[in-house]
Amino acid sequence: MPGARGAGATVDRQSFPYRMKDLCERAGLSRQVVHFYVQQGLLPEGHKTGRNMAWYGEAHLERLRLIRQLQEERFLPLKAIRAMLDEKDEAFTPRQRELIHEVRQRLGPTLGAGADASATVDAAELLRRTGVKRAELDRMVELGLLATRQERGRTVLAFDDVYIVELWGQLRTAGFTAELGFTVDDLSMYVEAMSGLLANEARLLAKRLSGLPPGQGAELVRRALPLINTFLARYHTTQARNFLAAH
Repeated sequence: MPGARGAGATVDRQSFPYRMKDLCERAGLSRQVVHFYVQQGLLPEGHKTGRNMAWYGEAHLERLRLIRQLQEERFLPLKAIRAMLDEKDEAFTPRQRELIHEVRQRLGPTLGAGADASATVDAAELLRRTGVKRAELDRMVELGLLATRQERGRTVLAFDDVYIVELWGQLRTAGFTAELGFTVDDLSMYVEAMSGLLANEARLLAKRLSGLPPGQGAELVRRALPLINTFLARYHTTQARNFLAAH
């Protein structure tokens, strides 16, 4: 996707027909939101022709519409969207992508993808019930733990993400308080560890199983998922026990 050019450069108006105002109107987003997406690496800069003037093309508009769709319909956090947009076509072979598609189809019901993806929960009500502060919820969004959106004047989040807020509230109740220095940011190490693990896991399975018929490979993944999840939970407990025993 074309990026920024030097100030004062000429621009092909057929390729870059939109000013920022036009882009915002067509995408239904504010200038601040578009600039934020650029800062976060979700959207390339426009073709600059001056210090405060840039032009944008259809690719920019399509990218903005896709980001908005992934946020509002799929409740994907910005970090997840960026990872998806940054994924190179050569990361997986066509055969491996066929396997991934088959896995997605078969694991949909197991992972809750078959449920009502539009089910939402009022954020204010959830915060009152769990005792979690609004600033903490906002920080969860910034960290990519979950996503929120505005719905009829209310802030809502996906029903599937409610457990994150509930568990954080339970940690607070258990004594992991702000007075002791515990913040939502402490969850980042788990997010980073799990993201890295999942990326390695996907590459491994795509490589090992791509020689099988897609349906057979997908079935193996479906069977393995709950076993691996059990292993992760128990191994974490074992490692914690061993750490405490050694110190």
